Amino acid sequence: MELNKKYGSVLDNIKSSIQLSEELVAYLDEEGDEEYKALVAKFENSIHEVYEQVADENPLQIIALENYLLDEQFEGLYLPKILGYSVLRGRVNSFVKYYRPQQHFADVLEFIINSSNFEQVKQRVGQSIQIGFSLSSDIWITNIIEKVTNKRVKTFLQSQKLHKYLDQKLRNNGLVKYRKQFLSLNFETCAFPDNKSELHLEADSVKDFLIYRAKSNHPNDSLKPTINKMLSNKEFLTEDAFYQILIVTGLYYDLDKEGQASLLADLSSMRTNLENASDRYFQLLNEHSLEQKGISIECEKRLSDVISRSVDDNISAFYNTLDKVNTVGYVHEDAIAAVREFYYKHEGLSIENEAIRQSILSKVAKVITNLEIGDFTGYLEINKTYSAYMDVFSNQKFNQDLKDLSMKFVRKFLKAHTDKRSKEYQELKKFVKSSFIEYGFMNEKQITEVFKTKRRPKV
Repeated sequence: MELNKKYGSVLDNIKSSIQLSEELVAYLDEEGDEEYKALVAKFENSIHEVYEQVADENPLQIIALENYLLDEQFEGLYLPKILGYSVLRGRVNSFVKYYRPQQHFADVLEFIINSSNFEQVKQRVGQSIQIGFSLSSDIWITNIIEKVTNKRVKTFLQSQKLHKYLDQKLRNNGLVKYRKQFLSLNFETCAFPDNKSELHLEADSVKDFLIYRAKSNHPNDSLKPTINKMLSNKEFLTEDAFYQILIVTGLYYDLDKEGQASLLADLSSMRTNLENASDRYFQLLNEHSLEQKGISIECEKRLSDVISRSVDDNISAFYNTLDKVNTVGYVHEDAIAAVREFYYKHEGLSIENEAIRQSILSKVAKVITNLEIGDFTGYLEINKTYSAYMDVFSNQKFNQDLKDLSMKFVRKFLKAHTDKRSKEYQELKKFVKSSFIEYGFMNEKQITEVFKTKRRPKV
């Protein structure tokens, strides 16, 4: 993909300004660190502004933008950031290693190594190389280093392969700390697949990218033509990996008529033709709900709109139930009745029942989490629905999750109301003593401990 000309022309102007600048003349004369820092101070922010614009408006152009900056006339500016971005984009497995080699990381690193500004740039890329190397295989690192002919550069690269990162725990700690430096930066992108081979390689990255963009405040209109193209590829309809992408797209994206029609048709086709389609759907939905700590009502409604009821399966039955719950509200008697009817048609620990439990739990969690500390009345109202759903589900995990949510509110309330003689404190204590025992959340001794004043040790 070539970089859009409107971005390229702005970068070309910056490049010309760099080449004509007094700062560059001074740096070329002295070749000193201070002169290079002056060059960085003068121009890197301008490049960053273009980068932010592309990342916001057109994230699928990010790699093209980064490759555009691999030009000697930019004098190595912004390359430390780009190297860091390339390190962090790679998906990492449970061993804290890349799932597959990161070619873009290699390309950027190779350009830096061969840059005339290497001595200055290397002072700003050490940590990125260390983390990138720690996540890569020894063979991959060796291949990178063996290509280098300059002994001094080779020695530098070898020194960035840190022995401590052979330890998985230390490697993970290093990655976590490194990521924190980039939390405020927007650099995520992905490559949408054009065929089955690419789908198998890119499916997880596409899914993660779609979730990231949907949950951020960035506009996503530029993604929709590419999403539509992917949805129109009938070659993907036999692939389980595509099912997951369809669910995520349905949850988070308001597509145009063409995209909406393709999404509905694709889901209907896979529900009809994929082996164990219903079971697989609920497995994917439940995994996603756990990863995201619940699915919002808005997302449930959006996905419901592309679930064709002409397909007679458990998925249709599930969304018929959710439509009722989301229309009248989960606290309504009709909603509880609809959930009960759906729930009793399946075994208690079935994946369909897990899905409805997670849906109700996420609704309760959202309300409790957003309660103001002083909204004790609101908390009492929510508790009225506890026993109803606990009776329907008869599920220990659900009960435990409700208990954890309740305790978060109780602790927050007690922290704000320290006067034990106050009306608010006494009301909460009375309520917790009666209801928590009734729900089976705690026994009397445990409740006493909650309200017991912790004595500070004498100095």
